[in-house]
Amino acid sequence: MRMRPTLSWTPAQDVLPGTTDLTPVADALGGGGVLVLSGAGLSTESGIPDYRGEGGSLSRHTPMTYQDFTGGAQARRRYWARSHLGWRTFGRARPNAGHRAVAAFARHGLLSGVITQNVDGLHQAAGSEGVVELHGALDRVVCLSCGAPSARRDLAARLEEANTGYAPVAAALNPDGDADLTDEQVAGFRVVDCERCGGVLKPDVVFFGENVPAERVEHCRRLVGEAASVLVLGSSLTVMSGLRFVRQAARAGTPVLIVNRDPTRGDGHAVTRVSLPLGDALTGVAARLGITLDGGPAD
Repeated sequence: MRMRPTLSWTPAQDVLPGTTDLTPVADALGGGGVLVLSGAGLSTESGIPDYRGEGGSLSRHTPMTYQDFTGGAQARRRYWARSHLGWRTFGRARPNAGHRAVAAFARHGLLSGVITQNVDGLHQAAGSEGVVELHGALDRVVCLSCGAPSARRDLAARLEEANTGYAPVAAALNPDGDADLTDEQVAGFRVVDCERCGGVLKPDVVFFGENVPAERVEHCRRLVGEAASVLVLGSSLTVMSGLRFVRQAARAGTPVLIVNRDPTRGDGHAVTRVSLPLGDALTGVAARLGITLDGGPAD
């Protein structure tokens, strides 16, 4: 599955109106077998901006494409300079109430699985297990020549050593983990290569224009096929890699429920879209179901 660089879309005039009624979501979760599909909106309350919501990064930032990254050293220098600076903040992000609620639903046996489009690892940090990272994870690095994997923390240490004193002030952080820097701020940044073979290092994430691994796609399709319902959390579903699973569920007659403040590209396939902040919505649902978060009362 190729990640298409679709950056925007225009909602249809007959778009599903948003509601604040949590009853359909609570009923679906109460019945069990719910497959969660999460997007960047779930992590905004952890300080990581989304792409397309209010103040989303696409208003000022075009994500790196695979073709650009592999096409030239200058593009890679720009990416790693921005990503290295952004990692200092991104790596400190902590799960919010929405992530904790998803983990709590799983502990109570209400979920059949979790697929995330996010690369931040916050589902796992909140205690969710078996999360399918559709677009990979920023805490891993892979060599494009020999395929050797490595930890992002190790690369961060090497980049710190190669760029002593590098601390420009970034204009903003983006959901793909990099920071907004000018060309002048990027100039002079030193990129390091694979320690094993000297090849090009790339974060273990799926860039726009890159293919999601086929086996990962098939795994997600199986999860959708086995789910009693699909619950979309914080995704505009603009990118086809997530939207196609919603379409698959709808074709099979599997109910799709969406919690997202703004209209999504999948609204036409959903039985409801709850237009509330994710943390408030999911803790509200947890309270209705008598589920506690992090061992304390549902907030």
